[in-house]
Amino acid sequence: MLVSAMMSTFARVALLGALVVTGCGGASAPAAGPSTTKAPMNHHGHHGHHGHHAGAVDHDFSDAERWAEVFDDPARDSWQLPEEVMALLNPGPGQVVADIGAGTGYFERYLTRAVGGAGKVLALDSEPKMVEYIANRAQRELWSNVSATVVTADDPGLPVAGVDRILIVDTWHHLPGRAAYAQAVAQALRPGGSIAIVDFTIESPMGPPPAMRASPETVAAELRAAGLVAVVADERLPYQYVVIGTKSTGAHR
Repeated sequence: MLVSAMMSTFARVALLGALVVTGCGGASAPAAGPSTTKAPMNHHGHHGHHGHHAGAVDHDFSDAERWAEVFDDPARDSWQLPEEVMALLNPGPGQVVADIGAGTGYFERYLTRAVGGAGKVLALDSEPKMVEYIANRAQRELWSNVSATVVTADDPGLPVAGVDRILIVDTWHHLPGRAAYAQAVAQALRPGGSIAIVDFTIESPMGPPPAMRASPETVAAELRAAGLVAVVADERLPYQYVVIGTKSTGAHR
């Protein structure tokens, strides 16, 4: 999930049934402090969709401890299906994986195990307090292969051909310039590398306002325009879809 500028908010999973990440459609988020007025781009926090709730948008993610109660609520596992997301992303030992819009590090616990000690997890977010939270969490939970970095909402700051896998959860629809961002992530992938974009379906009972959502077909087309081979994955997530984009190895048959 890029917080502040790249996400709207995950709804409290207390409303499981109408529930789903970002809190639109009636889910209540933690009592909001003064709202920052940054351009909505979000991340599931990364863009983290921390702020769509009850028709309002709260883009203040500076209270990371408070948001951790939302993003890392154990009940989230029942609808986020993180193991299935990991299977689709398919990170492996020794790989470099970027989690764009990492929020409070929900997926880091899965990614750090997948890449092992020889691999590296880049937890990226636009909210400094979220990045600080992940850095502290990595020390606390002994995630020695996780590094947290602040990035801007329009640039993931990744080196060319520098990563094997990219994960973007509930953030893509808020990016201000998706075509340019697709080019940036495509360039960051190594040959044979892939990106998994997880976002809310148009029909989802929760999430950002329907007009803000992007269909999986639209996302796949945006990745193809950036030169990736993109498909809408076959998955069981109740509120989200997954689009996988893969960079060609350049090999000829």
